[in-house]
Amino acid sequence: MRAVILAGGLGTRLRPYTTILPKPLVPVGERPILEHILRRLHACGAREVDLCVGHLGELIQVYFSQANELPDDLALHWHWEEEPLGTAGALRIVPDLAGAFIAMNGDILTTLDYRELLAFHERSGAALTVATHAQQVNIDLGVIETEGEQVIGFREKPRLDYEVSMGIYAYDQRALAHVPAEGPYQFPELVQTLLDAGERIVVFRSDAEWFDIGTVAEHQRAVEAFDRDPGAFAT
Repeated sequence: MRAVILAGGLGTRLRPYTTILPKPLVPVGERPILEHILRRLHACGAREVDLCVGHLGELIQVYFSQANELPDDLALHWHWEEEPLGTAGALRIVPDLAGAFIAMNGDILTTLDYRELLAFHERSGAALTVATHAQQVNIDLGVIETEGEQVIGFREKPRLDYEVSMGIYAYDQRALAHVPAEGPYQFPELVQTLLDAGERIVVFRSDAEWFDIGTVAEHQRAVEAFDRDPGAFAT
């Protein structure tokens, strides 16, 4: 298994932590988020991981060159974004991506089994598989449905159910042909481009523990969940 981790973001929503630390080094328990990711990828069979870094990337590289706590058979390859390339554009700087591979954000704490995701993707024949998680939002108000000025419905305190991207994807190499050769390019743009081109995109629904550590509040939720049951995230 080969994986690409997108770790070049500024992490502005996670300040003040990211004032001096890159977001992937913000700790959960005694380890940085990124170390949890790397250990879980290794436990699921990854032996080669490409890291796309930019903002404070030197600190990330120094940490993992000094920590010496990763498995000996896990090879890390570093790729530098001279300017922000976006969540799909950054894949351009990773050489020799072939076959199927995992790509994910560098701020995800999860118990997802990456082997299951990749196996599902390969069975599907899709150009892209998006790992998704079920979410619910409770609306504590009465929601009016209208057409123009006319009321056509009323829902009292409804619950909205929807699927969200976990920030974890399985790619087939043919999807990369749709990434422009230059400039920033975001993942939602790639999804639309693939759909317009008639490529197959599927979802891998997961009920694994999952925290997208993009805000201070979500980081706190992740820390509390980890403290309650660190074994659930152990590798």
